[in-house]
Amino acid sequence: MKFAKTIRSLLGSETQQTREHRYLDQSVSMADLERRQREIDRGMFRQR
Repeated sequence: MKFAKTIRSLLGSETQQTREHRYLDQSVSMADLERRQREIDRGMFRQR
């Protein structure tokens, strides 16, 4: 599992889930976190 994750990071391909988690980790307050969660629920990171 860790090997695949390392390869993906070297190749620069992130999963949607990884991008979402990284985005949520950057929140600065509970209100900000909740707003970001709503944005994700609305499809902010979905492939078009």
